[in-house]
Amino acid sequence: MLENCRNARERWGGVSELIDRWLKERQELLVYYCELSGESDFTQTEALKEKFVRLCEVLVDYVSTGHFEIYEQLVREAKEFNDGGTELAAKVYPRIAETTEVALNFNDRLDGRALSESDIKALFEELSKLGETLETRFEMEDFLIEHLHNVHASKVASA
Repeated sequence: MLENCRNARERWGGVSELIDRWLKERQELLVYYCELSGESDFTQTEALKEKFVRLCEVLVDYVSTGHFEIYEQLVREAKEFNDGGTELAAKVYPRIAETTEVALNFNDRLDGRALSESDIKALFEELSKLGETLETRFEMEDFLIEHLHNVHASKVASA
């Protein structure tokens, strides 16, 4: 996943400050995810809870930026250029929304209460599913950026 993130930054870095910032947030999310997924001592519940909380903060920020900033910009460009991009977005966006639900449900598991060792173990089981979901999401986001923004990047830059 980290390699795919680097590849996306290389392909789209500099195209838009907004997309650059978002890809940086994606990388930060992946760093927290990888750091947490490498843990194996589930007895350190407070320290692990703090890591889960930090992951969820970055996760919610990332998905929010996608929905309320990036996708809006991409759809705006697609409408402006009226070259089939809105239909493409209409097909992909609901699938991305499904991944948002998984991310938000994961976040909701941390409801501010103390977590037991068994709670932590359950979160780690869900963390794996979250990782798979994020990978799918990143692929769809990259697809949208490539087909809705990069196609118009020179026109957007000159506008």
